[in-house]
Amino acid sequence: MLAFGLPGVGKSHAMCAVSHALVQAGHSVLYTPAYALVQELLSAKRDLQLPRALRKLDLFEVILLDDLGYVQQSPDEAEVLFTLLAERYERRSVMVTSNLVFSQWDRIFRDQMATAAAIDRLVHHAVILEFDVPSYRTDRSRPTPPAAVPPTPGRRRAPGPLVPNPHPTEAGRGANKRSCRRRRCACRSRGHLTC
Repeated sequence: MLAFGLPGVGKSHAMCAVSHALVQAGHSVLYTPAYALVQELLSAKRDLQLPRALRKLDLFEVILLDDLGYVQQSPDEAEVLFTLLAERYERRSVMVTSNLVFSQWDRIFRDQMATAAAIDRLVHHAVILEFDVPSYRTDRSRPTPPAAVPPTPGRRRAPGPLVPNPHPTEAGRGANKRSCRRRRCACRSRGHLTC
């Protein structure tokens, strides 16, 4: 399974949800940021332990490589990444999230042949998801105008926030009577109030 899209569109979230469902179904899944696994494999290669590290990864039925393509790979890093993909091809599953489309994967592997071979192995038997939506993070960072609460006929809205006083006095109890009858609506995260 391959998920592509701009940052903040939910690729990692969706793949983690699929991974969670796989774990609940009894499958073994390893989630790892791509850069961390590449560094681990590169270290194993330097110690002449790469085959052992790859066998250890074979214990997992699925590996989720998150954010492939954020960090440009050195030739050695690209080599161990390609080795991982080649070793798992048609034996174990790989899930990948990336902000780079296939035409930009030469940034990862730096060699046209290795890029073509890696893409070929990944797309064979793959489900490809493209997240073509605006970023949720930037969407949420925009200020939202406060929701207007229409005044109830016959009553005036008290100025200030509509929250009950935790220690109301006798005088304060009457002033907060309206706010005590208010409850939060389903949009709690935005602080909307409704009657």
